[in-house]
Amino acid sequence: METTAVRRRLTWQAAAVTSIARETASVVTIELEPPDWPGHLAGQHLDVRLTAGPIGGYFVWEPTDDSPLMLIAGGSGVVPLRSMLRHRLRAGSDVPARLLYSSRTLPDVIYRGELDQYGDGVRVICTLTRSQPPGWTGYSGRVNTAMLAETVWPASQHPLAFVCGPTTFVEAVAENLIGLGYPSERIKTERFGGT
Repeated sequence: METTAVRRRLTWQAAAVTSIARETASVVTIELEPPDWPGHLAGQHLDVRLTAGPIGGYFVWEPTDDSPLMLIAGGSGVVPLRSMLRHRLRAGSDVPARLLYSSRTLPDVIYRGELDQYGDGVRVICTLTRSQPPGWTGYSGRVNTAMLAETVWPASQHPLAFVCGPTTFVEAVAENLIGLGYPSERIKTERFGGT
């Protein structure tokens, strides 16, 4: 399904930086205000050449898909998935959603305050791969088949999965989801880093 935001001719735009928020010790969110912004689809990314517009139409979620939403992030891969959760909230969608988020340490969890605020219909599950604080009750270690089997929607519920993170993370998660019965056409991936 194409939308106006995807079909428009992509052109570079100059934008003003309206805010900068420190999310973790190594991540900041920069909000931009371009003069002629058609909007973007939840999950799209931007190419930045000092300024840029949204590209891509594959890794997007629309609230008209009423299947359970399975979001799986590695590190900064949470950024487009957070966009989907925000879009779900703004659209008033009651589609059940789960976010499995892998991060090195608790201070490295991007948008931690916001993710803790999602309530009805959204379950946020964190796994910390490097160290866990005293009293940690979440998962520890890298995302693997056993962790996925315990946390993802069963394939019988026909969920739509979005996986974003480093290339090796995305490939391993997608392969494991297929092993759990997810059809490949119901798994959308976005990766970064070496191939």
